[in-house]
Amino acid sequence: MLKYAMAVSGLIMLTYLLVHAYGNLKFFQGQEKFDSYLHETLPHMFYPYLPEDGLLWIMRVALTVALVVHAYAAATLWRRNRVAGGYVGATRYHSKQNRTGNQRSYASFTMRWGGVILLLFIIGHVAQMMPNWIHPGGASDSKYDRVVNGFDLWWVVLLYTIGLVAVGFHLAHGFWSALTTLGQNRSKYRTTSRITAISIGLATLLVATFLSVPFAIFFFGAGS
Repeated sequence: MLKYAMAVSGLIMLTYLLVHAYGNLKFFQGQEKFDSYLHETLPHMFYPYLPEDGLLWIMRVALTVALVVHAYAAATLWRRNRVAGGYVGATRYHSKQNRTGNQRSYASFTMRWGGVILLLFIIGHVAQMMPNWIHPGGASDSKYDRVVNGFDLWWVVLLYTIGLVAVGFHLAHGFWSALTTLGQNRSKYRTTSRITAISIGLATLLVATFLSVPFAIFFFGAGS
């Protein structure tokens, strides 16, 4: 049950990332289009069937629930696997792949620590995007200006890149794992599964899309 909960909640968050990536690309249409999309289009979507900001609040609640469910399921499954894997005291099982050290798989390393980095990245990114909560480079009523001001700083771009690399690794394994859990992977080996290539391609596309804005600002002076 926990695996299904983690798979479904992960796919919900992935759907949001795809929509978010599309919205980010509006930065390249200029300040007026970008701010209008964030301040006018999104708050009034499905109005008057939904109140102003209605869709945004539905998305916020759904994402918060998905994030909590995903984190809880991941932590619980990790603890179970840790016990089942033979962890006793400070010694973990050894294997043929690593006779002299602790066995760490791609999934256990990137999903566990990548998940922690990802959570911190989400918290910081949300705080940065909220109206002048955190405003590296200078506060502004325009989200376009806040984006430009922030990504004009090398350390903001670096932290953002680290966070997105964590997102990429998490997605590359997580999307494959989610579809496998839901019965969509019928390949005997992961290396021969088409879902593996799709997962890597999707993760690469999303990371490249999200990085296009900060890189365009920092390296090419976009928005200046």
